[in-house]
Amino acid sequence: MEEEIIISGRLNEKVDPLLHIWGWEIAFYLFAGGLAAGLLFFASLSYLRGKENDYTATVKWAPLFAPILLVLGLGALFLDLHHKLYFWRLYTTIKLQSPMSWGAWTLMVITPLSIIWCATFIRDIYPNWDWKFKFLYQIENFFIKYRKVLAWVMVFYSAILGIYTGILLSAFNARPLWNTSILGPLFLASGLSAGAAVIVALTKNEIERKFFSRIDLIIIGVELFFIIHMFMGFLASTQVQIEAAQLFLGGSYTLPFWIFVVFIGMLVPALLEYLELKGQKIPVIIPVALILFGNVMLRFIIVYAGQASRYLY
Repeated sequence: MEEEIIISGRLNEKVDPLLHIWGWEIAFYLFAGGLAAGLLFFASLSYLRGKENDYTATVKWAPLFAPILLVLGLGALFLDLHHKLYFWRLYTTIKLQSPMSWGAWTLMVITPLSIIWCATFIRDIYPNWDWKFKFLYQIENFFIKYRKVLAWVMVFYSAILGIYTGILLSAFNARPLWNTSILGPLFLASGLSAGAAVIVALTKNEIERKFFSRIDLIIIGVELFFIIHMFMGFLASTQVQIEAAQLFLGGSYTLPFWIFVVFIGMLVPALLEYLELKGQKIPVIIPVALILFGNVMLRFIIVYAGQASRYLY
C-alpha cells in the first residue's frame, strides 16, 4: 500500500477544487470536433485535387454530418459551462495566448463554412431540392462560383480544429499527462482516421473505398507512432510525468487504454482493413465501428486520466 502524507489541504474535498472538473461533455466535444475536422479536411482536399466527381462520398455526402457534429459538440460545451448566459463574451475579445480563444473563433468560422459547403452540393445530392426564395439561389450560385476559395479556407481551418482539440488539453500545465505537445498531432491524426473510416462506410465506389482504407492504415500507423513517442517523452521527463505515464503502464488506466484504444480501436481494424485490401470479404461496418469506438475511448480516457495526474512536489 502506498502512503501519502497530506500537508497542504490539497485533495481535501470542499477545501480545494475537485480533481475531476471536466466530464463527458468535453470528451464528447473533442470526439465530435475531431471527426468533423476529418470529414471537412478530406472533403476540401479531395475537391482541390479535382476529385469532386470521382470521390462523391468524400466531397458531397460525408460533409453532411459535419454541421450536425459541430452543433452537437457546441451543445456539449454549452452544457459544461457554469455561467451559460455569458458564453458570448468569448467573442468580444481575441487572446492569442489562449487556446480557448483560438478554439472559439475557429468554431465560429468552421461551423458556417461547413453548412455553406453542404448547401453548395445539396442540389447534386437531392436534384428536386427547392430553395423557395430567389435570393437563396443567388447566394448558392455565389458560393458555387467561389467554391475553390471556400475549399482552401476550409482545409486550413479543419486542420486547425483537429489540432486544437488536443492543444486545448496540452495547454494545462498543471496536469502532467496533458502537458505534452504530442496531443495536438495525435488528436488530429485520430480525427482524420475517424473521418476516413466514415467515408469508407458511406462510399459505394470501390476505388474511393480502397483509397481511404489505405489512407486510414497510414494514419493508424502515425497514431501508434505518436502514442509510443508520447510515453517515451514522459518516461524521459520529470518524476510527475513519469507517474502520469505509469497510469497507463500498470496503473488504473492500463487495461482500458491498451485494450479499448490501441488493440480494439487501432490494431484490430487495421488488420481487418489490410485483409480486406488483400481480397478477404470483411464487412465494412466492423472496422469502421471499431475505429469510431477507439476514437471515443481515446478522448474519454485522456480527459479523465489527465485529471488524475497531478503535481505533489
